[in-house]
Amino acid sequence: MEYRQLGRSGLKVSSVTLGTMTFGGKGKFQYVGNSDQAEANRLVDIALDAGVNMLDTSDQYSSGIGEEMVGAAIKGKRGRVLLATKARFPMGDGPNDAGTSRHHLLNACEGSLRRLGVDHIDLYQLHGWDGQTPVEETMAALHSLVSSGKVRYIGASNFTGWQLMKSLGAADRAGGARFVSQQIHYTLDAREAEYELVPISLDQGLGILVWSPLAGGLLSGQYRRGCPDPQDGRNFAGFKEPPVRDRERLYDIVELLVAIGEAHGASAAEVALAWLLHRPAVTSVVIGANTEAQLRANLKAADLRLTDEELRRLHDVSKMPLLYPYWHQALTASERLGAVDLSLLAPYLPLTSAY
Repeated sequence: MEYRQLGRSGLKVSSVTLGTMTFGGKGKFQYVGNSDQAEANRLVDIALDAGVNMLDTSDQYSSGIGEEMVGAAIKGKRGRVLLATKARFPMGDGPNDAGTSRHHLLNACEGSLRRLGVDHIDLYQLHGWDGQTPVEETMAALHSLVSSGKVRYIGASNFTGWQLMKSLGAADRAGGARFVSQQIHYTLDAREAEYELVPISLDQGLGILVWSPLAGGLLSGQYRRGCPDPQDGRNFAGFKEPPVRDRERLYDIVELLVAIGEAHGASAAEVALAWLLHRPAVTSVVIGANTEAQLRANLKAADLRLTDEELRRLHDVSKMPLLYPYWHQALTASERLGAVDLSLLAPYLPLTSAY
């Protein structure tokens, strides 16, 4: 297992993180998984034995049951585990039971600590943006949690570029704790993060944690052109994350993943995960599992090395169109692009200059 520095922090995180959204299976999370406590304990033990040192959860997962199960699974093992959890989404029916206000975040953190059965959270993440709370209030609340010792590091998840930069700016102006990471959706089928979120991570020193790195199983190799759509997969059973915008493109990506996997004696899923671990600023991929076999197979991705030629082929089959202003920069400003700019634009150059 490889350990990577989480952004500009001093924290070393395994390149694979165990996601726990499959624990509990209450409400809409039944479409993701429904591991009971015994299964959760086993999955955690397998991950820890493989060198995984971080577990990721959220207060929202199965309405808090997910955190309770994580807490039970790590009893006696706290020294081996970094705990990451999140807050933002409703945890009750009251007007203040959601969002990133000081009121909600302080209450939410206390609730997570209680359910997890610990005295501190290693990485406390905003699970999404709250456009109704002043960003200064949110960042001050997070700083107070860090100052109190209840939280060690803070991160964001599912922010746009401007929301992320606004939050970092507020923290910097106040001299407070700033995000060390962002947790985002990023796959071969969904590379939108490369327009803004990956460059921001490089520029601002944020580590990237990738949620649903197999696109809800769509990149596992199960869903191929000419095969009937399986009806038991979560994407077909009511849990519509992530959306599929171009099914034919998805099938092209999967066929190449299968072919490259066969050359390595690996699965399509391993190749999809390994591709992410070759991408700039990516610290760790957050993998969930419903079975021991699934977890063991996906853990192998940490050791899979892809060739430059394989990476080029994967880029070509999944590349995005250059949106404005990126195509304009590639056409007119390529002689003055920096390393962060090139994280997106390098594969598209040279383009014929318009001037």
